[in-house]
Amino acid sequence: MPNPLRVAVQMDPMESINIAGDSSFALMLSAQDRGHEIFHYDVRSLSWRSDGSGSGRVTAWAAPVTVRKVKGDHFDMGEHRTIDLGSDVDVVLMRQDPPFDIGYLTGTWLLERLKGETLVVNDPVSVRNAPEKVYVLDFARFMPPTLITRRIEEVRGFIAEHGAVVIKPLHGNGGKAVFKVEADGGNLSALVEMFNNTWPEPFMVQPFLPEVSEGDKRIVLIDGVVAGAINRKPGEGEFRSNLAQGGYAESALLTEREQEICDAMGPQLKKLGLVFVGIDVIGGKWLTEINVTSPTGIVAIDNFNGTDTAAMIWDAIEARLAQ
Repeated sequence: MPNPLRVAVQMDPMESINIAGDSSFALMLSAQDRGHEIFHYDVRSLSWRSDGSGSGRVTAWAAPVTVRKVKGDHFDMGEHRTIDLGSDVDVVLMRQDPPFDIGYLTGTWLLERLKGETLVVNDPVSVRNAPEKVYVLDFARFMPPTLITRRIEEVRGFIAEHGAVVIKPLHGNGGKAVFKVEADGGNLSALVEMFNNTWPEPFMVQPFLPEVSEGDKRIVLIDGVVAGAINRKPGEGEFRSNLAQGGYAESALLTEREQEICDAMGPQLKKLGLVFVGIDVIGGKWLTEINVTSPTGIVAIDNFNGTDTAAMIWDAIEARLAQ
């Protein structure tokens, strides 16, 4: 058993999490079981200070926390204090949910300055450079036809070629603001206007894949190796299979094509320090997203498979620290 670690978890408020399925909570439980000391902090409390000598320190307003699997009484938090993320902890888990905005980016810029002192999981440089619906373009050979644009003329041409499409924000999460547009393009003008007025970046357009009714598979990779998968199916009256949008999970194995996708990206994920990654595949063959910010799904995977994915993630973290 390795020596106990000091772990700082950068995440959303503890009060707001659903312990029945929250991956960050599962990681905290697993860390605690190993005897690791856990601190919780909000990304908005990150600070950097120098004394004029040319070097600086990254700190956070954090509190020690203990967790337990009791709904409505799942944590105890100690007194907040300023901790030095370079000298007071061994590992930072960057687990706050998107939006992937300038605040998120600023957090990665500050955490990047811990390099050589504290291990940050996932690596903040790679998280910054791998937004989910952009990094996936490195593996376009596994993706359905895809358009990223702000121009309605481009979308109309894409619909003329492919029929019904799905339009979604480039940096969205949890299935929010994902729309289906039928082949006749009804309401397209209003929808594109809404996207362009709401977000400064382009949006993503892909053909509507009927196979989504059979599920959207979430595959978890740890240091580039498949740890497990679940198939997420849409709820009644929905085409979105995200669990946050009423979808439900079922057990799943990988198709030959899905294993090919994982084999292709695995070495790159490990090289980039992307220890915990969730990829989404539709119809057993179409890669749609690579989730690196705060991937989810490990609790459902473990419930179906009898595995302990959180422990696998800590094994990978401890192995990196031992290098």
